[in-house]
Amino acid sequence: MRGAGEAGRRAAEELTELIRHRLEGVSAVCRGEDDGWVVDVDVLELARIPDTTSLLATYRVELDAAGELVQYRRVARFRRGAQDQ
Repeated sequence: MRGAGEAGRRAAEELTELIRHRLEGVSAVCRGEDDGWVVDVDVLELARIPDTTSLLATYRVELDAAGELVQYRRVARFRRGAQDQ
């Protein structure tokens, strides 16, 4: 895999295919173990009206050096309008 941008795109594609939620964006990309990547992907889990009450989640996706999905897990769930603490 050539870089952080490619790792972010790959992780987002793999995750949204598995969980079928709408992608909101990639919020973090860093090197993992053994030249792999760890990517945090934000998705819309539950759309509500008004939009500020929709539920979002951050999933941590781990890719190996070849860009293959190793594992993923939800690490946070929050309302769109909620402030970081």
